Formats: sequence, C-alpha cells, structure tokens
Amino acid sequence: MIAYHDDEWGVPVHDDRRLFEKITLEGAQAGLSWSTILNKRDGYRAAFAAFDPAKVARFTDARVARLMADPSIVRNRMKIESTVTNAAAVLRVQREEGSLDAYMWGWVDGVPVVNRWKRLADVPAQNPLSKAISVDMKRRGFRFVGPTTIYSMMQAVGMVNDHIVNCPRHAELTTS
Repeated sequence: MIAYHDDEWGVPVHDDRRLFEKITLEGAQAGLSWSTILNKRDGYRAAFAAFDPAKVARFTDARVARLMADPSIVRNRMKIESTVTNAAAVLRVQREEGSLDAYMWGWVDGVPVVNRWKRLADVPAQNPLSKAISVDMKRRGFRFVGPTTIYSMMQAVGMVNDHIVNCPRHAELTTS
C-alpha cells in the first residue's frame, strides 16, 4: 500500500488502457478493501486481456463463466459482466470523444484539481463533479460507476490531487 501511495496514487494517467483498468478496479473494489483489489491487480490484467477494451468487449458468456471460476479476480458476476459492458462503452467514448483520456480529462480541462486538505477526515468520498461524471458515464452505458467510485478513480488517476498538504506527494504532484 505504501508503494502504491508513493509511486502511483494521484499520478496523472493519460493512457486509455490504464484508465479502463482504473475504472474496472475501482468498480471491483465496491464493498471490498482496496488492498484486496491491489493484490489481485495482476490477476485482473491477465483475466481481462491487459485491459484492451476491443478484446474485452468481445468476451462471450462462456468466457464470463470461466472468469467466475478464476480465483485471481473477484468472482462477482455483476462486476465481471460490467467490465465487458464498460469495455464496449469505452469503445463508444473513443469513437465519440477521440479517446477515453480526452473524455475523462475534459471534465477538469486537462489539469488536475489541486485540493488542500489538512486531514484525511477532510477528504470527501465524492463531490459534485464525480456525481456529474457518474451520471454521464451511466448515460453512456457504463456500470459500477457511482459517484464514490468515480471520485476514487479521479484520485487514483490524478484528476484530483487529494494528498493531504503535509504529505510530500502533495507538493511533488502539484509541481510536476
């Protein structure tokens, strides 16, 4: 968890596959601990074709059934099926917006929102922007993208800098 915090969390991500991965993992985390999902990340990468949305969108019911037996991922049918559905939604967004990156980062005009929280207790679980993104993503056919999940994804991919101000990463990511 420390390495994830220090090396990944909050670092801007502009790669469509990595953004799709974050959407998937944040959705899979619903009701579970982040450490559980982080420990299964390699399993997710193997199970979901390295998060290639074109490949995942073609997964069949038989492939989903095989994934239900895969202990390297969370074996929840709705979460597995949502990854397939979301892959198709990513492809639509890419056609309509040019890329998933352009779509997601367009919500913050391509620049991370820098918050200045003093305590972890100050960091919200969601905000009006994550609610708006959630509504739009659901309209576009995405699943498991509620406002809390989307806010977590925004934090993870650096759309918002929610490191508290006394964390060294806050300043490092604000100036980078």
